[in-house]
Amino acid sequence: MSTTKCFPAMVRACVMALGLCLAACDGDQGASKSAGATSLPLQPDPISCADFNPGRQAFFGDVHVHTALSMDAMRYAVAVRPDDAYRYGFGGSVMLPPLDAEGNSTRRQSNPRALDFMAVTDHAERLGETMICTTPGEPGHDSEFCESLKSDQRFLPALMQMIVSPTPYRYKDVCGEDLENCDRASRTIWGEIQQAANTWNSPCERTAFIAYEYTSFLLGSNYHRNVIFRNTAVQELPTGNIEAPRDFKLWDALEAECLNAGTGCDVLAIPHNSNISNGRMFSTDYSDLESTAAKAARASQRIRLEPIVEVMQHKGDSECRNGLAGVLGGTDELCDFEKFTNTLDADENGELPEEISQCEEGPGADQISHQGPDCMTRMNYIRYALIEGLRQEQEIGVNPFQFGLSASTDTHNGTAGAVEEESFMGHLGRTDDTREENLGSNPADINGINASPGGLIGVWAEQNTRDSIFNAMRRKEVFGTSGPRMRVRMYAGWDFAPSLCAAPDRASQADASGVPMGGNLPPPGDATAPSFLALAMADPGTETAPGNPLQKLQMIKGWVDRNGDHQQRIIDIAGSPDNGASVDLASCGTTGSGHQQLCAVWQDPEFDAGQSAVYYLRAVENPSCRWSQFQCNQFEPDERPQACEHKLFSRSIQERAWSSPVWYRAEGEFARIPHLQKRRFGLGAI
Repeated sequence: MSTTKCFPAMVRACVMALGLCLAACDGDQGASKSAGATSLPLQPDPISCADFNPGRQAFFGDVHVHTALSMDAMRYAVAVRPDDAYRYGFGGSVMLPPLDAEGNSTRRQSNPRALDFMAVTDHAERLGETMICTTPGEPGHDSEFCESLKSDQRFLPALMQMIVSPTPYRYKDVCGEDLENCDRASRTIWGEIQQAANTWNSPCERTAFIAYEYTSFLLGSNYHRNVIFRNTAVQELPTGNIEAPRDFKLWDALEAECLNAGTGCDVLAIPHNSNISNGRMFSTDYSDLESTAAKAARASQRIRLEPIVEVMQHKGDSECRNGLAGVLGGTDELCDFEKFTNTLDADENGELPEEISQCEEGPGADQISHQGPDCMTRMNYIRYALIEGLRQEQEIGVNPFQFGLSASTDTHNGTAGAVEEESFMGHLGRTDDTREENLGSNPADINGINASPGGLIGVWAEQNTRDSIFNAMRRKEVFGTSGPRMRVRMYAGWDFAPSLCAAPDRASQADASGVPMGGNLPPPGDATAPSFLALAMADPGTETAPGNPLQKLQMIKGWVDRNGDHQQRIIDIAGSPDNGASVDLASCGTTGSGHQQLCAVWQDPEFDAGQSAVYYLRAVENPSCRWSQFQCNQFEPDERPQACEHKLFSRSIQERAWSSPVWYRAEGEFARIPHLQKRRFGLGAI
């Protein structure tokens, strides 16, 4: 493998790291069922809201939100604190850069559409240093580290070390010889984060979770997780990459300091941006473990603590990608959506090379220092991790990637849920606070035209409370959207009637005889193939911003063939890709027919009872303008920034939503194929 891009990869890694009711409408009142195996019991909800619905209802949230308590957001001159972020997320406003001569924020941004739930997830790393460096009079405030942080240097060696190094450390000129200054400051900040969430949490009206982000960029690879607590029982201090440089060290800490602490603490973690992880986010490198039992134990720990994953956010889409070696089944044109990583390899004309460097895989791959964000592997993407999980279950007896799909923003402005394309004005403070800077001059930057507004997480929960929403995440009855509030829902069973879509209580019937998304199909018995109830409802929008109709509903199926390759099928099961819908790029007006609701009962025509498989839904809107096109249209044609003509970025998009999967587990499938552990896969021509 070529290593000529080693240093640029590391630099770009640091750049990125630093920036970075269908049931109700159907009248369903069916009993809620367990949505698949979990080793953690679902805790009951002691609260009963007036709108409690045992058939579950859809709630929308954003559980990836940064404020000025994150060192990178502070560097972007963002002054929004957790209390302000919750105010914005639940329908208020915040003040953002540009700054005036006195350093005050001058731009008021209001939230036109309140969320149902959210979590502030400031970086666990350097919480104390951030407070010390921004608070005059604090011991360490005048340190060299703080002075450099407050300067105009954009990329600081100290911050590069903090993010990329496999052995990060604290700075004694800030923290003191015994590190007590930073420990005390961290406790103060962690207390502020908890207080803000508890203040804004109002059962039955809105839900605010206590949370933080674990932020390791191990050897130039994204390794980030958002850690969400069920209730007020939390860790004494958040676990960062200093305490836990590896993912399993984080899991160990969460078990010891939360799940097994005897305090009533409950927690889950949500990985994000596998698209820039070089295969490390979904690593199957167990080279530090000797026995199959030890590998199975770690895989069990992973899925116990990480039941869902983030498929879409500010730094792009992590669902799938075309041209990956080891992936068969044809081209999926919708996989070209919001490919943030393309700019890392494109030339100045926006052209991609015929070949992109392949990530190394197999034993020891996690320790390769030169493997940065220039390399590509199928294990960067969630679809193929879902498929690989089927093979891992055959290899070690546990599927470590049996996760549900969610989405969020990763805003560093504290603007939770700011996902509307037409009004999007960046997520990174002073780096994208004007139209020109929002579009940017360098497409490879984390801000600018390369970025997206991000997405939202949807849950199917009985009511809007911490327990109910947390339980929905734990059982994986969740979905993600690229921004619009589409609702998707899926059930799987062995005897759904073909006419089920016409039933007014269709979801209740499916819930009674099948399993909801996030669950496992039971053994087939005498059935010849599973059937699926697939539901999607368009975002109705608001009075000032009506929603866009749905174009189609797709079933995505994945499995591993006997050669170890990942097989995929993308099947249109409702709606039509040829509905004539289009968008006028000059005005961003949309035309053509579409659907407010789509429903299908689909049976797999290629089902093989001896072959494990994973299924999930993708609901797709009619075409609309990308946020960058809305902004480019605000300039006179001869005054538009160069980014408006960049070849890598589509001027129109098709917004979408992803359901969590349902799994079918075959008994006695080709059980163990050890030689496949040694295979290496990379990116072919794209």
